[in-house]
Amino acid sequence: MQKVIFITGASSGIGKSIGEFLHHKNHLVYGTSRNPLTVKNSLFPLVSLDVRDSKSIEDAIAQVLTITGKIDVVINNAGVGITGPLEEIPLEEIKNNFDTNLFGPIGVMKAVLPHMRKQNKGLIINITSIAAYMGLPYRSVYSSSKGALELITEALRMEVKSFGIHITNVAPGDFATNIAAGRYHAPVIKGSAYEKTYGSTLNEMNSHVDCGSNPNEMAEAIYKIMYTPNPKIHYKVGAFMQKFSIVLKRILPDKLYEKMLMNHFKL
Repeated sequence: MQKVIFITGASSGIGKSIGEFLHHKNHLVYGTSRNPLTVKNSLFPLVSLDVRDSKSIEDAIAQVLTITGKIDVVINNAGVGITGPLEEIPLEEIKNNFDTNLFGPIGVMKAVLPHMRKQNKGLIINITSIAAYMGLPYRSVYSSSKGALELITEALRMEVKSFGIHITNVAPGDFATNIAAGRYHAPVIKGSAYEKTYGSTLNEMNSHVDCGSNPNEMAEAIYKIMYTPNPKIHYKVGAFMQKFSIVLKRILPDKLYEKMLMNHFKL
């Protein structure tokens, strides 16, 4: 049966790959973009949406519901990266990251849940990150905004399960997308106490994205979840060592795990 899919942040990267994959599976996909008119040759319709604006969220969902009459699956994919020493990241950039990565998905869920309750069914998939499972040096803001979304999902899925609505997290590792280009990088300040360590860590993070996995892996994982009768709470998609790092955090003493991370990042 054809499903109506609503994907935030679908003009590029993982969101675009998921949308194209589901489009080819004959589902009715509606993606969102802050500037849909600038996106050329999209395989599926794009509606205007800025997840930092609650009215924009409500208007986008109302537009799709007017056309289709329902939304079966919401994929909260819109997000932004951010790097830097916490001490040197401007507070407005930290707030912007939480507005996009946490409060945006919350706003989308709040807007779509009344319609899913009327349908007595629905699936919400929140795209988080493997970085959400650990505090990573120079990625403190990103890890915490995505980590908060993981916990919101854990709680909310219990609140709405009786309405026939399923909510799950999918945490990707590094994928070969243009996310690094859109990420906010705090500048490496000459003479800063963090100049050497942050500069080398930033280069390593960018190289991981450049050598990341094919984003179609995420699309395939999403497709399988859509046809899982009772989805798990958490899914991880990525390289073995990235997923294994979560297992190590569970079993190793905190200070030993911290030392392992510091050695990895040469801190």
